[in-house]
Amino acid sequence: MSKIKIALTAMAFVLGAMVEVRAQIQEERTAVLDSLDAFRPVMVDSTLIGKSIFNILPSKYNGHRIDVNIHQSKLIADAFRRHIESAEKRVVSGYRVRIYFDNKQDSRLDSETALLNFRKLYPEIPAYRSYQNPFFKVTVGDYRTKSEALFLLNRIKHSFPSAFVVKDEIQFPL
Repeated sequence: MSKIKIALTAMAFVLGAMVEVRAQIQEERTAVLDSLDAFRPVMVDSTLIGKSIFNILPSKYNGHRIDVNIHQSKLIADAFRRHIESAEKRVVSGYRVRIYFDNKQDSRLDSETALLNFRKLYPEIPAYRSYQNPFFKVTVGDYRTKSEALFLLNRIKHSFPSAFVVKDEIQFPL
């Protein structure tokens, strides 16, 4: 496996994407031609966000047929608990999709309407309304990469044709 192929595969693993890497080496010129096909990453199970996996493992006490026991240091469990608790306060640079942006006289009401319409259509996606003088804005989603935000944009553009991707501070992903 070439060094380039290894590096691309490692990068894809870090980004959580499924990737197919093809390399072709021309021996007489020692040129390397690579192509990278990236596929949509597997979505995170949103029901697990902010929860400790250790609390939802199967156990006979909870009516399951098997018991799964984890034996770990209390220091590790405490560190994990602190990580979960502190995540609510942390923000990172990421991307969202802006579905409303205007400064007309009735923009306050229009932005509230846009937010309610979005939450009705897509209740599983977080939505935010803000005011930054003189603009009312409604942005949706919390994505680490622009390509993830573009997937959402493609999904909602029929309902919100003027939507576009913006760089924004997002909630720290767990």
